[in-house]
Amino acid sequence: MADDLESIRRRKLEQLQQQQQQAGQQQMPGADMQAAMQQEQAQAEMEAQKQAVLRQILTPEARDRLTSLRLSRKELVEQLEYQLISLAQGGRLQSKIDDAQLKHLLAQMQPKKREPTIKRM
Repeated sequence: MADDLESIRRRKLEQLQQQQQQAGQQQMPGADMQAAMQQEQAQAEMEAQKQAVLRQILTPEARDRLTSLRLSRKELVEQLEYQLISLAQGGRLQSKIDDAQLKHLLAQMQPKKREPTIKRM
């Protein structure tokens, strides 16, 4: 008799937990969706602001180079963009950065390649 009561209680508890999970899942997607949309909108606004600043400090050729480089070296391009924006906001850029200057900056940011040395014994 006690075992029967215990099994009934467990089943009832499981049913209640499942109902709560289903109710939570029905309510949460809306809240999650809204939060995700707000986050996506904030990211889009930040990206638009970043692009506006880059348009002011880079020549069209330099922007094209960054765009093509972004396909293969996204992290490097993002790092360079943040550095350029911080320089522009700090007032340390006197003129627009052209393609040659951008190439020079990219070369400085690239890690030095080490040639392997083989020693024969």
